[in-house]
Amino acid sequence: MSTFQNAEGKSILLGMVKAIQENKKYLGDIDGLIGDGDHGMNMNKGFTLFGERIADRDISFAEGLDELSTVLMTEIGGSMGPIYGTIFAGMAERGRDLTEISLRDFSGMVEEGLSGLREIVQAQVGDKTLMDTLGPAGDSLKESVQEGGEFQAALEKMKTAAEDGMNSTKNLVAKFGRSSRLGERSRGVLDAGSVSCCILLKAMADGIEALL
Repeated sequence: MSTFQNAEGKSILLGMVKAIQENKKYLGDIDGLIGDGDHGMNMNKGFTLFGERIADRDISFAEGLDELSTVLMTEIGGSMGPIYGTIFAGMAERGRDLTEISLRDFSGMVEEGLSGLREIVQAQVGDKTLMDTLGPAGDSLKESVQEGGEFQAALEKMKTAAEDGMNSTKNLVAKFGRSSRLGERSRGVLDAGSVSCCILLKAMADGIEALL
């Protein structure tokens, strides 16, 4: 199949929750190298709260992203709540009225999330932030749409682009956030936001692939 049912997207959301829970310590350890070390704890708190609230409910992919956005923006600490909340709000808005979600639709949802993020942050690709993961992933999806690629193949390419982007942050100097105070000393360590973004995009892609 080349689409998945929006109404059946709860499994995708639960996969994202599980991925963050399983990587709570890893994210905290990475963040602790050049940040304040609370990224894993905060992300786990938000995603676990969300997972508990949808556990016994029927909820579509887009509806879930909207609720996840609200939880992250209002109930977790740190800077990442508003950042991820904005991304998921944009994705939810783009997908709200869709019954079936195609590659073109999903690419548009990711692009809407990116557009919203660009309105609240100045970071660009190369600044050692999650933009280094999300930007290339969004570009990869757009390229697949333009090339007429299959949905599943496009998701695999997106995962590779996201991972390459995440790994690129290791050799970058942080320009935003707490780690930017370290200057050159921030080089040599992955950016925690880029890592969590890669984890979430991979979980999202795996969940979608299971429904195609």
